[in-house]
Amino acid sequence: MCPMIRLTVRMLKVGLTGGIGSGKSAVAARLAALGAVVVDSDRIAREVVAPGTEGLAEVVAAFSDRVLGPDGSLDRAALGALVFGDETARRRLEAITHPRVRARAAALLAAAPADAVVVNDVPLLVEVGLAPTYHLVVVVQTAVPTRLARLSRDRGMDPAEAGRRIAAQADDARRAAVADVLLTNDGTLTDLHDAVDDLWRDRLLPYERNVRERHAVRAEPSTLIEPSTLTGPSTLTEPDPTWPAQYARLAARIHHAAGGDLRVDHVGSTAVPGLAAPDVIDIQLTVPSLAEADGPLADRLAEAGFPRLPGEWRDAPRRPDRVQWVKRLHGGADPGRPVLLHLRVAGSAGWRYALLMRDHLRADPAGRAAYLQVKRDLVAAAPDSAEHGTLTDPWFDEEHLRAEDWAAQTGWRP
Repeated sequence: MCPMIRLTVRMLKVGLTGGIGSGKSAVAARLAALGAVVVDSDRIAREVVAPGTEGLAEVVAAFSDRVLGPDGSLDRAALGALVFGDETARRRLEAITHPRVRARAAALLAAAPADAVVVNDVPLLVEVGLAPTYHLVVVVQTAVPTRLARLSRDRGMDPAEAGRRIAAQADDARRAAVADVLLTNDGTLTDLHDAVDDLWRDRLLPYERNVRERHAVRAEPSTLIEPSTLTGPSTLTEPDPTWPAQYARLAARIHHAAGGDLRVDHVGSTAVPGLAAPDVIDIQLTVPSLAEADGPLADRLAEAGFPRLPGEWRDAPRRPDRVQWVKRLHGGADPGRPVLLHLRVAGSAGWRYALLMRDHLRADPAGRAAYLQVKRDLVAAAPDSAEHGTLTDPWFDEEHLRAEDWAAQTGWRP
């Protein structure tokens, strides 16, 4: 029996979405002109229900020949009138078309060059939950009145029908929740092109190269137990209320890549509301063993944009008499979002410490304030140093003891 060979994917996969009338097609066209391989789901959706296809036959069987035009092709306006605003009918149509669209898109993806930036233009990306399958999600957002005016002007759509189409799709808040990049398209076409050009040059091209070469961008550790020598001097950023949402998008990708039921947690300073920290999202992935972390999981994470950092990584002890806690450390390939992904064994000392310190500081305002002051003092004392004293400062030992007391008093469990 031949061993199963797993296809290694190194190309960058970008999901592009936006509501009807938002200008998503203009973004896709600009990306194609810059060199992206664009997989247009709308175009594929037309192909899978073209005359003579099994897809069209199933649509007619589900909705009758009222959805056919005089020439036997699909009358999309007639079909739209039946399904938009009717959740049951829309889901019936999606059950016919979506599997065919996904299969065709997968075939086009497989045919793309190994160094391609593949952009999947997917109108219903949010609605069907595809965001975690991409390295990056770009959302085009435009004010509803502008979209209504465009649909009337460019497509001759009745305003009431345009409003129904917009209402049937995900709203701006749901799209923004999955957006790594939010392109606002309320200005001119030149403005939009400039924004797309910047995105291509500054993020997509280097991201693709990093995924292909399995290179992680520089990131400063923000956790309480990380050595500061990873990248050099730390820079504290004021608390960002979007850090939890950014973590959620990253965690969804990690879950998708890791498979199974592996636990993923937001840890470190960015996981504690109100703390200034280096602008790095620290994530802990719980593994059964380091052997598991060193197996195919490492490759799957790298393909998803989280390459392993070379070397032997340990959570540094606060005192030289403590045993160091071994782990595996991955970074992020996205130049626009520094990430540190810590693979720690379930139940290990380092795993428990990361969760305990996070939860204790979340629950203890005085502890948060004290930690923030310690951090500011250490940075101020050595602003150009890679070592801010965090490895030896006695506060960390004292805080750990306070956290253990809190855990005992409250019955905390990781």
